[in-house]
Amino acid sequence: MEKILRVEKIEKYYGNKSSLTKAIHSISFEVEKGEFVAIMGASGSGKTTLLHVISTIDRVTSGHIYVEGVDITKLKGNGLNKFRREELGFIFQDFNLLDTLTAYENIALALSIQNIGAKEIDKRVHEVAEHLDIENVLNKYPYQMSGGQKQRVASARAIITNPKLVLADEPTGALDSRAAKLLLERFHYLNQKLDTTILMVTHDAFTASYASRVLFIKDGEVFNEIHKGESSRKEFFDQIIDVVTLLGGDLNESL
Repeated sequence: MEKILRVEKIEKYYGNKSSLTKAIHSISFEVEKGEFVAIMGASGSGKTTLLHVISTIDRVTSGHIYVEGVDITKLKGNGLNKFRREELGFIFQDFNLLDTLTAYENIALALSIQNIGAKEIDKRVHEVAEHLDIENVLNKYPYQMSGGQKQRVASARAIITNPKLVLADEPTGALDSRAAKLLLERFHYLNQKLDTTILMVTHDAFTASYASRVLFIKDGEVFNEIHKGESSRKEFFDQIIDVVTLLGGDLNESL
């Protein structure tokens, strides 16, 4: 299988010698093309820091991160901007939509920046809107949409450029249970039908059960890893809960 992401012995420290906080300690793992991987951990475990260094929002203290063989820890300036714009898709908990733009315009913006023609933009926006079942909100502004609709618009914006990797940070955190389930079913569809590679941080076992693999982070290190395989989502959920129990209740909010 083709490796999209390779994380190699990365470490991230904050502070100075007199007051040093170790957020990530020697983490290594790989993500294959078309995988849907969840990262779980309690608050302060390092899971969000891990996502931030992979997304280049933050930089590692040491180690290397490769996306399709390119060491992104060495990218700077225009090269880094180009990588973020063309190779990554971001889905945030608080949506990050522009209030003055319609759903259509929010989704199309990423393609406009790449100087793609209007006809091609229109075609791709409607295609992704169909995949995420948001065609009926394309002409609405964010304030006119529900939380679930806004998150699906944000997801459409993230995948419209056909990025190598989609990074999701607690994507269901601001949604009610029904909206969260609808979004996760769309994620599953994107992963299975469109071969979208997704790396998602979550503290929630139900959300993680939609992934094909779960990495558990504790005290800045990989504590455990489980694969869904041929298990049903319910069986995988139970496996996730078993690991949560092993973590000593650090993820009680998942239950």
